[in-house]
Amino acid sequence: MTHPLSTQPAPRHTPLSAEEMARGEANFAPLVAQELVANGRFRVSADTQEMVELFQAVARRVGEMLQRPVVSYANGRYIVIAFGQEEASGLIGRGAHASQE
Repeated sequence: MTHPLSTQPAPRHTPLSAEEMARGEANFAPLVAQELVANGRFRVSADTQEMVELFQAVARRVGEMLQRPVVSYANGRYIVIAFGQEEASGLIGRGAHASQE
């Protein structure tokens, strides 16, 4: 059915299944790790809570892979994944994820 431009239905979002989330996390982690090592940060569009959660899981996995603290910051439009800061008292930020909206 054809709709006039002003009355077209909004696009529908189909949530990712648990399997798709797990595959996404596993497949994105090496890419994000490579980008962090090369440039110190990774930024990607993440305009839904589902994508934020996916890339936060990726950040946790990358931190474990690289044995370094990794943090992520989301603003409702993008998520940035970067190496965390180290303090004299020990490591902070390992697996920590700050969401700024």
